[in-house]
Order: sequence, then C-alpha cells, then structure tokens
Amino acid sequence: MNELNRKTVDEFRRSEKTPVIAVLENVRSAYNVGSVFRTADAFLLEAIYLTGYTARPPHKEIKKTALGAEETVHSEHFSTAAAAIAQLKQMGYRVFAVEQAVNSISLETMFLGHEDKVAFIFGNEVTGVEHETITLCDGCIEIPQLGMKHSLNIATAAGVVLWEAIRSRMKVK
Repeated sequence: MNELNRKTVDEFRRSEKTPVIAVLENVRSAYNVGSVFRTADAFLLEAIYLTGYTARPPHKEIKKTALGAEETVHSEHFSTAAAAIAQLKQMGYRVFAVEQAVNSISLETMFLGHEDKVAFIFGNEVTGVEHETITLCDGCIEIPQLGMKHSLNIATAAGVVLWEAIRSRMKVK
C-alpha cells in the first residue's frame, strides 16, 4: 500500500473530497455502476447520486466491478434525476448532462476552477440522458469522437469526463 501510495479505507474517508458528483440516471448495468464507483474512488469524488432504476449497493454486480469502492464512496439514491438536480443546485453545484446535444460544450473546452462545484449526469446506455433532465441542467458536455461510432459505454464516458474535470482542476492549483 505504501509503495503504491494507496489510501486505507479510513484515510480515504478522512480525505478532502473533490467537489464533483457523478449522477447516474437510469443506468441498466450494475457493472457500469460499479465501474463508476471505482472511478469516483480513484478521483476522490464527493459522491455518486443514483437516480431512477439505477442499481445501488449492496449489489453483487456493483461489488464485482467496484472492488470495494462502493463501501467508501458516498452515494445517495433519488427517485428522479430532477430531485437530485434540485438538491445539487441548492448545494451550489453547476449541473451538466453528458450528452450530444445542440449547443453542447466540447469537453476539451470545459474549464473548471479549483473551487468549482460541479455535477455530471450520465444517462442510460441506450437512450442517454432524458430530455426533461437536460432542460434542468446548466448545459451539456460532449466528448469529441472521431470514429464511426459516436457513443461510448457509460463507464468509459464517466472515466473520460471525470478525469478531465480532475485534470483541469490540477492545472489551476
């Protein structure tokens, strides 16, 4: 653990978290949910909000891909994304849907200051973020894609967006 500079569970829980929250809206695959937990742990995210029918711990498929991160990363469940967004805005978070949409912001142009509180909504594997949810957001973030397919697995998209959010904060420290 020391050589790898890994935190113990207690050190993780006591660590200052990055004011970034991942919101999962109606994600079908519990394996994808577990992968996002693991990413949230890697980047010391504030929390994961699980909405709608997204699986939540304890769940064997989440456990299989989260590898214990479901025990350390704070998570909350909301019946709707709208309820999660209302709470986030009340807490001073800017909320962005990760979705290909008119007027979306390309991920590489996103700028976050070190203190900015931000949440990213990742949608269903097939249908994406619901239109009603997008209308409640402060905007949409789009991951540039160059190939024939113009979609990524939700766990992959979360890794890309959340890393960029962390990386951009590291630049302004």
